[in-house]
Amino acid sequence: MDISPFQIAQDQLTAHATAMIQAGPRLVGALILLFFFWIIARILRFVITRVARRARLRTALVDLLSMLTFATVMLVAVLAAAAVLFPTITPGKLLTALGLGSVAIGFAFKDILENFFAGVLLLLREPFGVGDHIASDDAEGSVEEITIRDTHIRQTDGQLVVVPNAALFQNPVTVRTDKEFRRTSIICGVAYGEDVDAARAVIQRAVKAVDLVRDDVRDVQVFAKAFGSSSIDFEVAWWTGSKPVDIRSSRDKVVAAVKRALDDEGIEIPFPYRTLTFNEPLPMKQVANDGPPKEAQAAG
Repeated sequence: MDISPFQIAQDQLTAHATAMIQAGPRLVGALILLFFFWIIARILRFVITRVARRARLRTALVDLLSMLTFATVMLVAVLAAAAVLFPTITPGKLLTALGLGSVAIGFAFKDILENFFAGVLLLLREPFGVGDHIASDDAEGSVEEITIRDTHIRQTDGQLVVVPNAALFQNPVTVRTDKEFRRTSIICGVAYGEDVDAARAVIQRAVKAVDLVRDDVRDVQVFAKAFGSSSIDFEVAWWTGSKPVDIRSSRDKVVAAVKRALDDEGIEIPFPYRTLTFNEPLPMKQVANDGPPKEAQAAG
């Protein structure tokens, strides 16, 4: 008995239509379940966002918690809907397939996941925040934004550097503005003929008089450090604001104040002297206004 292709196609369509009709209640149930879990996920995300903001957590961390909550609830919803729609697939089989898929995804997106988890740990541990001035092997500047994947650092020259979070998590990072104040120092030299104790006292008074020097936080320290090539070198240390502009401004004022104070006291700030010697007498010429040049010799 011959069966026409039209009959075969009709039988196939009829079978699919019958299967769809039979699966209709399960499909409706799965959609209702997904909608129910979606409402729960929205409510939980709203509650967690409100609580986290009242706790004054970082905006990026609040967004992360909200996203993870929503994704977790919707993952459970998909598993439950799949179990309703396909009764032959048990939750155990779904979890097994999900686990194998996660391993494959982990290998394929290793760098992305590494930066993601590094970003999560940075947000949770909070070693630095937006506005802090940090220095790492990759960049130095002010932190403008911390995302799940990377950190945006604005350098002092205005350029923006985007650093992957894994680089900041795995390598040393100096947080220069971790405290409100930071110590800085300069080297100042006085001539060998000057009194060391008197010079130290003059320098210390001059530094304390600078308005950007926070001698109320820590004392100004002036130590004779070394015998220089033409001077006794002092190390002058003081505390000021921790921002780079605070360091530069205070150094500018301290240098000017120390120079002014030493000049007022008549204390010499030396500069290198050079003495030239020659193995043989150096010929010299004296030019007279009314005659030809006369030969002369300098003493050796």
